Amino acid sequence: MNIAIVYDSRTGTTKAAAEAMAQLAVERGHQASAVAVQAASSVDVAAADAVCIGSWTEGLFFILQHATKATMEFIGGLSLDATPAAVFCTYKTSPGKMLDKMAAALEARGARVTGSYRSRGPQAPDGFAAWLDALG
Repeated sequence: MNIAIVYDSRTGTTKAAAEAMAQLAVERGHQASAVAVQAASSVDVAAADAVCIGSWTEGLFFILQHATKATMEFIGGLSLDATPAAVFCTYKTSPGKMLDKMAAALEARGARVTGSYRSRGPQAPDGFAAWLDALG
């Protein structure tokens, strides 16, 4: 299965988490790539068998958390036809409801969101391996 992992990273933490996720996918027998949202192609992402989109958490400590503008604009340009998808974020204090908002935006573009993950550091989030296994 070909899995497209797209991320927006400010300090490198989200990039490292996305790369760890891609490595985990490869170790489980999938093809996977981690590409920055600024370099990702919506056509390539739409052609993938599964999609995972991530962002670092913008906001004020415990309020107004949200995905980056670049992440949400990228999601808005996608056209997905029931493609299995997941969302993820990296955060320091609290991601708030940003994952729900990202998932809703992906579903509005046709994705079938089956995973939502968060990580405080550069590692693959807990539960992501199970999502990969469920893909088949």
